[in-house]
Amino acid sequence: MLLEMKNISKSFGPVNALKGVSFTVKSGEIHGLLGENGAGKTTLMNVLAGTFPQDSGDLVINGVTISGMSPRKSASMKIRFIHQELSLCNDLRVYENMFLGAEFSHPGGFIKKKDELRRAQETLDYMNTGIAASRLVGDLDTAQKQMVEIARALLFDSELIIMDEPTTALNTREIENLFVIMRRLRSQGVSFVYISHKMPEIFEICDTYTVLRDGAFIRTGRISEIDERDAAELLIGRSFVTARLKENTVPPSGEVLFKAERLCGETFQDLSFELRKGEVIVVTGLQGSGTDELAMSLFGASPVKSGTLYIAGRPLNLRSIRSVMRSGIAMIPRNRKERGIVPDLSIRKNNSLAYYAAKHRRFFISGREEQRRFMLNKEKLDIRAGSGADPITSLSGGNQQKLILSKWLEIDADVYIMDNPTQGIDVGSKYAIYKLINQMAAAGKSIIVFSAEYQEIDQVADRCFIMYKGKVNAVLSRQDFSEIRIMEYSTGANREGYMGEARE
Repeated sequence: MLLEMKNISKSFGPVNALKGVSFTVKSGEIHGLLGENGAGKTTLMNVLAGTFPQDSGDLVINGVTISGMSPRKSASMKIRFIHQELSLCNDLRVYENMFLGAEFSHPGGFIKKKDELRRAQETLDYMNTGIAASRLVGDLDTAQKQMVEIARALLFDSELIIMDEPTTALNTREIENLFVIMRRLRSQGVSFVYISHKMPEIFEICDTYTVLRDGAFIRTGRISEIDERDAAELLIGRSFVTARLKENTVPPSGEVLFKAERLCGETFQDLSFELRKGEVIVVTGLQGSGTDELAMSLFGASPVKSGTLYIAGRPLNLRSIRSVMRSGIAMIPRNRKERGIVPDLSIRKNNSLAYYAAKHRRFFISGREEQRRFMLNKEKLDIRAGSGADPITSLSGGNQQKLILSKWLEIDADVYIMDNPTQGIDVGSKYAIYKLINQMAAAGKSIIVFSAEYQEIDQVADRCFIMYKGKVNAVLSRQDFSEIRIMEYSTGANREGYMGEARE
């Protein structure tokens, strides 16, 4: 498939989301679409997918100008869009989600469930997912749901697949497996549009790139012609310095603020730690190591089988999340669509939700106070939004993530649990978040970050807890950090006898 988008413009009220953007993808090409949050990447792809029409410009496929593009028409032309936000129905089975809207049916209208189940399982096995097509989607973890989304796009012999942040919830092995599949399909003539803020992935998998900034086309070319620093400067429009924000800092030695003693859950066992005032701990590990459940358990959102948590020397009451919040603990969750936002509420109301649960004591809610809180956080975190009364779904994924962070800053907690806090955030905004985390620690806040990105660990952590098969496999001090060492402990190489002398 040869795709040509010529001079595409799109406005939403006074906001010019796209300004005469041109974009070309050739057959059998993996094309990286780059840009900061709000640059127009997803809007451009939504025009291609028929989610909404362009205001002006032409959409040309294989030399034919397409008018009246719609989601159904786009699918019939073998174009599939894997959205950044998961769009699965938790109450349906995996195969039912994969065929939703394109069911196999008998002439009488009855669905051929056995045929769907067989075809869905073949696709899942082709991807080496280990997922049974008969499972309920609600029983899957976030990474497995992401693999189902990808499998759904592969199910119908697509010729152009749009991937918007497809690896956010995937571990290193799953990403490598996905890239093997993409290369195999590329050799068969399938084209990809790959949207990601993870620069190493862009440079590993993409053949070509196009950069958008503030809704405008900036540059296109071969990925081999630029490096990561060039790409970062193209994205933000200025020289970008990747400073090490934690350089030459002294490890905190203050009072112990948050403590776990022999904590056990469904997927983790016998976990103990002490978090000091002003300290940042990063917990890392591969998918299935227990990190996902641990993050939820520390906040009281997932049950603890045994063990005790302490806050400021007192046992933490895990009876309800509200009581945990009022004890001085806040959590920025992963998977913002399911856990972080209320899509039916406005931007400013979403921004105030944590405050209402933990701090609000009045009978009435003040719209003026909501707006004041939102405007302060908008400036503090550079949230690109119009009116606070707009729906939160009007924000880009990265700006939604910033708003979730700002929401929890409103309660001024003593301990912050941050589960993948830079999910879906561009390179410039990531460094702003890293800087904010370090500023919070300097102000005496204690922070636990759950992350699988070494750059994140290196930029914020005083100590790193590495989990393997539900247990802490190693605790590293800052001077012992290295990407290779952390990966060796994450994969259990030291336990299996393959790890020699630790390498730098």
